Amino acid sequence: MKQKELLAQLQVRGVDMNASGLSKLEGQIRYVTDIELVALADILEVSVDKLLGREEK
Repeated sequence: MKQKELLAQLQVRGVDMNASGLSKLEGQIRYVTDIELVALADILEVSVDKLLGREEK
Protein backbone atom coordinates (compact mmCIF):
# COMPACT_ATOMS: atom_id res chain seq x y z
CA MET A 1 0.00 0.00 0.00
CA LYS A 2 1.33 3.42 -0.90
CA GLN A 3 1.75 6.10 1.75
CA LYS A 4 -0.94 8.32 0.17
CA GLU A 5 -3.46 5.50 0.27
CA LEU A 6 -2.64 4.70 3.89
CA LEU A 7 -2.97 8.36 4.87
CA ALA A 8 -6.36 8.53 3.13
CA GLN A 9 -7.54 5.42 4.96
CA LEU A 10 -6.38 6.89 8.27
CA GLN A 11 -8.30 10.10 7.59
CA VAL A 12 -11.46 8.11 6.84
CA ARG A 13 -11.07 6.63 10.33
CA GLY A 14 -10.65 10.07 11.92
CA VAL A 15 -6.86 10.04 12.24
CA ASP A 16 -5.42 13.30 10.92
CA MET A 17 -1.85 12.51 9.91
CA ASN A 18 0.40 13.88 7.18
CA ALA A 19 3.24 12.22 5.28
CA SER A 20 5.81 13.62 7.72
CA GLY A 21 4.00 12.13 10.70
CA LEU A 22 3.72 8.76 8.99
CA SER A 23 7.42 8.79 8.13
CA LYS A 24 8.25 9.50 11.77
CA LEU A 25 6.15 6.51 12.83
CA GLU A 26 7.83 4.28 10.26
CA GLY A 27 11.27 5.47 11.37
CA GLN A 28 10.35 5.02 15.04
CA ILE A 29 11.06 8.70 15.67
CA ARG A 30 7.75 9.23 17.45
CA TYR A 31 5.35 7.03 19.38
CA VAL A 32 2.07 5.84 17.91
CA THR A 33 -1.10 6.80 19.77
CA ASP A 34 -3.66 4.21 20.77
CA ILE A 35 -6.15 5.59 18.25
CA GLU A 36 -3.57 5.45 15.46
CA LEU A 37 -2.58 1.92 16.42
CA VAL A 38 -6.15 0.63 16.28
CA ALA A 39 -6.77 2.40 12.95
CA LEU A 40 -3.58 0.96 11.45
CA ALA A 41 -4.50 -2.55 12.61
CA ASP A 42 -7.96 -2.20 11.05
CA ILE A 43 -6.57 -0.87 7.76
CA LEU A 44 -3.90 -3.56 7.52
CA GLU A 45 -6.33 -6.24 8.72
CA VAL A 46 -4.03 -7.48 11.48
CA SER A 47 -4.28 -7.47 15.25
CA VAL A 48 -2.82 -4.75 17.43
CA ASP A 49 -0.66 -7.47 19.01
CA LYS A 50 0.77 -8.30 15.59
CA LEU A 51 1.69 -4.64 15.01
CA LEU A 52 3.34 -4.53 18.42
CA GLY A 53 5.39 -7.61 17.58
CA ARG A 54 3.72 -9.75 20.20
CA GLU A 55 3.13 -13.42 19.59
CA GLU A 56 -0.48 -14.39 19.19
CA LYS A 57 -1.55 -17.43 21.17
